[in-house]
Amino acid sequence: MLRELTIRDFAIIEKLDIRFEPHMTVLTGETGAGKSIVIDALGLLSGGRGSQEFIRKGAGKSVLQGLFALPEDRSFSDYLEQIGIQPDGGELILQRELYRSGRSVCRVNNTLVTLAVLRKIGGRLIDIHGQNEHQTLMHVENHLKLLDQYSVRNLQLKRSYQAAFAKYQEQKQDLEKRRSNEKKWAQRLDMLRFQVKEIEEAHLENGEEEKLSSEKEKLENFQSIRDALSKGYQLLSGEETDLLGSLGSVTEELEGIATYSESLQTISTNLSNAFYTLQDSAHDISRELEDMEWDEGRLNEVNLRLELISQLEHKYGDSIKQVLQYYQQIKAELEKMENAQEDSGNQEERLQRAYTTAQKKAQELSVQRRKTAQALEKKVHTQLKSLYMDKAIFQVRFENNQELTVNGAEHAEFYVQTNPGEASGPLNKIASGGELSRIMLALKTIFAQDRNVTSIIFDEVDTGVSGRVAQAIAEKISQIAATSQVLCITHLPQVAAVSDHHFLVSKHTKNGRTETVVRKIDQHERVNELARMLSGTTITHLTLEHAAELLGMAANKRVRH
Repeated sequence: MLRELTIRDFAIIEKLDIRFEPHMTVLTGETGAGKSIVIDALGLLSGGRGSQEFIRKGAGKSVLQGLFALPEDRSFSDYLEQIGIQPDGGELILQRELYRSGRSVCRVNNTLVTLAVLRKIGGRLIDIHGQNEHQTLMHVENHLKLLDQYSVRNLQLKRSYQAAFAKYQEQKQDLEKRRSNEKKWAQRLDMLRFQVKEIEEAHLENGEEEKLSSEKEKLENFQSIRDALSKGYQLLSGEETDLLGSLGSVTEELEGIATYSESLQTISTNLSNAFYTLQDSAHDISRELEDMEWDEGRLNEVNLRLELISQLEHKYGDSIKQVLQYYQQIKAELEKMENAQEDSGNQEERLQRAYTTAQKKAQELSVQRRKTAQALEKKVHTQLKSLYMDKAIFQVRFENNQELTVNGAEHAEFYVQTNPGEASGPLNKIASGGELSRIMLALKTIFAQDRNVTSIIFDEVDTGVSGRVAQAIAEKISQIAATSQVLCITHLPQVAAVSDHHFLVSKHTKNGRTETVVRKIDQHERVNELARMLSGTTITHLTLEHAAELLGMAANKRVRH
C-alpha cells in the first residue's frame, strides 16, 4: 500500500507531500489542473521512462519518493533479500531523481539500484491502468500467468511441471554441449590429464622452494662460509692465538677478587658469561666445520629442482601453494569429465525419460488450465453483466506450442466479443474506450486480490461512459478497493462519490509561476466538488442537492467484502 508520496520540482509541482489511506482514494479537479502529473510521478517511481521534460523549469533535478507498506508475499521478500535490500519496519522507500543531463538515480531504502530493479519492485507495488495504456492485463504474455494465479491447482501443477522441465533442459543442454564440443571436450580432457600428471610427478610440498633456495645459497657460498668459520675458530682456540685460554685466565683472576665489592662482582660475572658464551660458540663452529662437506652433485640437484618448480609456477601459479590449489581444481574437473565420459552411453536415454516426464506433466497442466479457463469465463461474464455488457462474450483461447517451454505446452490469450454479430477479437485490440474500461474492471475485480498488488491506479478509465454504466463502474472500483488500495483520477461524479478519501487538485499562480496544489477535502467540500462535476461552472441549489444525494447513496451502496 502507498502511504506517502513526495514530489519536488516535477512538471508544474514545486513541492507536494500527500499521505494516502487504505481502500479508495479519488483525485478530481478541473482539466489541466495537474491530476495526471501525480500519476506520472508514480509511473516514474515504478520504473517508467524518464525525461528531462519532467523537471520543473528553473530546477536542476526532480525528486520523487514513495513510502510503501511491504506486501505479504514471501517470494517478494526473498527477492529483496537477494538484491541486498532490507525492509525497514515492513516498509519500502522508493526514490528516483531525474537530472537535466538525462541521468536518473534510483534508490530503494537508500540502496542504489538499477532502473530494471526499480521497475521490477515498482511493478509489484503499483499497477497503473490508464485510458490508453497497455499495462499488466493488456500484455498477452501475462494472460497465461494470470490464468494460473486464478487456481491453486494450476499453480501446484505448474510448479511440478517446471521442476520436470528444468531437469529436461539440463539433460538437453548437457547432451547438446557434448555433441557440439566433442573435439574441444577431447582436447580439454587430454590437457587436464597431462597437467594433473605433470604436477603429481613433481611431488611438490609447501615451503619447499624457500628451503631449497636457502640450501642453494649456502652451497654456492661454501668456500666463503668455510673460510669465515675457520678464521673464527683460529681466533678463539687456535694454536697461534688462544683467545679463550687467555680469557679463561683473566676470568679466574677476577673471580678471586669478586667478593671485595659489588662492582667487582659485576665485572667478574659479565666476563664469566662472555667466556662461556664464546666457548659455546667455538664448539658450534667446530661442529659446523666437521659437518661441512662440499657436494657439487647436490648443488646440481637443487638447481634442477628449483628450475622445475619455476617452470610449474610459470604455468600454473605464482607459488607452490597456488600450483597445488590449481592441481586440486583441475583434478576435480578431470574426475567429473571422466565420469561423464563413462556415463555418456546412458545420456540420451536419460534425456528421453526426462522429456517424457515433462511432457506428461505438461499435459496434466493443460487439462487443468482448460477447466480453470471455463470457470474464469463464467466469472467474467457475471462481472460484465453487472457492468451492462450482458451480451459480451469473454474467452480464453489456447494455442499449442511447437515444443515445451518453461510455461508449458501452450500459451493463452484473452478474447472478447463485445456485441452480438461481431467477430471475437483479442482483448488488447478492443477499440472502444468505454467497453475496454468495463472489461478491464471486470478482470481487475477478479484478479485484484489474487495478484496482491498493493496499489491499483485508475487514470480516467471511466472515459466514454455515463449514466447507469458510470454508476456500475463506480461500484466495481469500490469493490476492488475492498481488498486493494485504489487511487483513481476521474471526471465522473458517480465514481468520486463512492470513494473513501477525496483529494482536490487545483492550479494556482504564485510569484508569476503556475503551481499545482493537492489537498484533502471534507464532506462539505466534497458536495461542492461533486456539484461542479455534475453541472460545470454554474453550481445551483439543485446540483448541490443532487451531489449530496450521490454521496448518501454511495455510503449505502459501498461494497466492503
